[in-house]
Amino acid sequence: MKILLVGDASNFHWTLAQGLRTWGHDVTVVSNGSGWMNTNCDVSIRRKSYGPVDSMLYMAKIMSLLPTWRDFDVVQIAGHGFFKLRPEKNLAIFRQLRRQNKRVFMEALATDHYYVKACFDGKTYRYSDFFVGDKPLNRPNYHVEREAYLEGANRDANIAMAEECDGIAACLWEYFVAYQPEFAHKLTYIPIPINLDENPVRKIPETIEKLRFFIGIQHDRSIIKGTDVMYDVLKQLQKDYKNECLVTAVESLPYKEYNRVMYDSDVLIDQLYSYTPATNALLAMAKGIVAVSGAEPEYYDFIGEHTLRPIVNVLPDADDVYRKLENLILHREEIPQMCRDSRTFVERHHDYRKVAQQFIDFWSK
Repeated sequence: MKILLVGDASNFHWTLAQGLRTWGHDVTVVSNGSGWMNTNCDVSIRRKSYGPVDSMLYMAKIMSLLPTWRDFDVVQIAGHGFFKLRPEKNLAIFRQLRRQNKRVFMEALATDHYYVKACFDGKTYRYSDFFVGDKPLNRPNYHVEREAYLEGANRDANIAMAEECDGIAACLWEYFVAYQPEFAHKLTYIPIPINLDENPVRKIPETIEKLRFFIGIQHDRSIIKGTDVMYDVLKQLQKDYKNECLVTAVESLPYKEYNRVMYDSDVLIDQLYSYTPATNALLAMAKGIVAVSGAEPEYYDFIGEHTLRPIVNVLPDADDVYRKLENLILHREEIPQMCRDSRTFVERHHDYRKVAQQFIDFWSK
């Protein structure tokens, strides 16, 4: 098949393209390289700034290329905000892609109208990156973001794309259950693809004297991801167990550099408010690193995994995080097997070749 993947997030579409190419498909990835991550793409569409000149140049490049994105068997957009444009402009481009190509699908892989709507319906999630229990999370621009997704142009564009596309693939349990009430007839779950060849398993030590924790901080998303809470816990653990653990923190590294430095660790600290491990955690697990992230019972039951559960699930509570990280320090003899189980988990559920075939099967229905 001839396939066009438009937009990207955390290297999702590029890794999917790699998997699709192993099956002999012709794939083109158009993206901004996942922003500061600077991931790979075939056609680079980057917006330098939101100033008037850069905005005109950005739009002009997209409009000059749009007529050439035709006659594909499949087009998949990375959410409703696949380009850094106002929602109504992305909707117009989406509709043009529909006219020029056979089938257009949408990947649910980021915060959007349906996810935010589920966050506030009081029944879908027990907690989220908008609230814990009935308490709003102290995130920047809380009310502005809520209104932006629940009302106006973002909502309208997202609804239109969801209704008009040929199918929706959700990469996390959170996104699947958000879309399910209205789009069960054309919705599927397909996991995040991980290129195992590019993430070989590290040499796992059999004896660990000092447990090495690693945390990556995105400065503008620290509160949303919960790394502010978890980093504070790590610093306290470092004081309490200075001879038993070592903490390394990095901030907003490019994707390739981040992947490289991650290898020098035993435990990755990921997200606090998630139910599901996402790309960061899965990349670590592929390397044979224990991930501390979201892995709630809802997620394991959803994917049908009843025996292999290597992810350290933390609740959105500093005391819970402390206890579970402390337990890793106190039981370091269990870490090597957890590392091996982590690699096996990714091989079983996230191998990019298997995931690519799942997309082919979905698109071909």
